[in-house]
Amino acid sequence: MAFLALALGLSACGSSTDAGPGGKPPDYSALKQAPPPLAGLYKQPDELLDGGKDAYEARLAELKGHPVVVNVWASWCGPCRAEFPLFQQASAKLGKRIAFLGINAEDSESSAKAFLADYPVPYPSYTDPDKGIVGDFGIYGYPKTVFYSPSGEQTYVKQGQYSSSADLMADIKQYAE
Repeated sequence: MAFLALALGLSACGSSTDAGPGGKPPDYSALKQAPPPLAGLYKQPDELLDGGKDAYEARLAELKGHPVVVNVWASWCGPCRAEFPLFQQASAKLGKRIAFLGINAEDSESSAKAFLADYPVPYPSYTDPDKGIVGDFGIYGYPKTVFYSPSGEQTYVKQGQYSSSADLMADIKQYAE
């Protein structure tokens, strides 16, 4: 009988009011007051941008003067899905002084768009189906997070999933600020 009660309780854990697998995303409205280079990012929420390495590097150049945190993800990657809410929260909290970008690697456009509909972020992601961007980071597998100092210098590449907001925030403080 206890097993039946547990099973019924677990099946009720999902809620039809959730905004998707990522739950309700944070309020990104405060990012409207971000400085111009960062505000430009927030005019492209959930967009998948083409242009490869050249477009990515041009965006990084535009963001000089601000720390940058880049999350490399794929819709089919379980650990990427698990950590994505941490990037939603971090960008909502820090996005007025730190730039956030995504890179969608080795993924179909339709799968990536569906993923972003479930896990909306206020910033764009560059598409990288052939690893033209992420190949330069020297670490393979997903997820990974790349940190840049305000001067534009790549300071750290983290391989693997962030399991807590505290871990992500500690790395942002150490490698991006």
